[in-house]
Amino acid sequence: MEIRSLEKSSKNGYLFYISYKGSKFESFDENKDKKSVKGEFIRILNELGITWAKGVQQAGRTDAGVSASENILYISSNYNGDRQELIKEFNKKTNDMAILRIEKTLPNLVLPDMVEAREYIYKYPQSKITRSMDEIEKTCEELSGEYDVSPWTDFKGEKLKETVRMVEVSYDGEELLFYGSSFMPKQVRIMSSYILSGEKKIFPAKYLTLNKVILKDELMKWIFKEDTNITIENVAKVEVSDKLKIFYVRKDKKSELIGKKGVNIKKLRKDYGKLIVREI
Repeated sequence: MEIRSLEKSSKNGYLFYISYKGSKFESFDENKDKKSVKGEFIRILNELGITWAKGVQQAGRTDAGVSASENILYISSNYNGDRQELIKEFNKKTNDMAILRIEKTLPNLVLPDMVEAREYIYKYPQSKITRSMDEIEKTCEELSGEYDVSPWTDFKGEKLKETVRMVEVSYDGEELLFYGSSFMPKQVRIMSSYILSGEKKIFPAKYLTLNKVILKDELMKWIFKEDTNITIENVAKVEVSDKLKIFYVRKDKKSELIGKKGVNIKKLRKDYGKLIVREI
């Protein structure tokens, strides 16, 4: 997004870090007559009066029954209220999902393009594991690398044009850890079956958890935090990221802050680096 466009826009991007219990949902995407992760998220935000442009994007789409310790949903919105209060009110309305934190960033992003990797955990009951530790560790090593993983997915995955994926698999004696740039439908559950039992089946979804989403450094440099150490006359609030500072000012004070022929703003940029001014 161009800096000038951001300055004129009233929208912000919001990353909602969420957790949820897979057993409480029948699907991830909105599905008529089914309780879905995204549908529940949208329902509660609507109840709280939060509006947004376009749709709700996700960092990771999980199969029915799969839980998440951390997934990320994203909206572009004119909302500029208290994020901690929003988290509190949202979490009051459901026991099946929780907002862990909300980060402010650029609007109008394509979130899936900003994902570096995802981390899944498969925790299968020890009493059901039929292979030895040596066999499990050897198979984890064999399945780690970058290659065509289509043999480890279902019919949906086989239809995808790009089937080469990077995956790293390890086992700590209690759970399998999968780390990858992208995963295909059922891939982790089929691999888990093969590693722990020696058979290529689709293991149950209830033992699978999306543990973490790793965003690209490119996006992390555009996460804005309020900076209370910068105090300037006529500036109500300052937010900073690695790339840019935003000075928020009342409309009637904006021209005074900028100064005649931009003299004041030029001095501020000399003192504070790249910055823009937005009205509140």
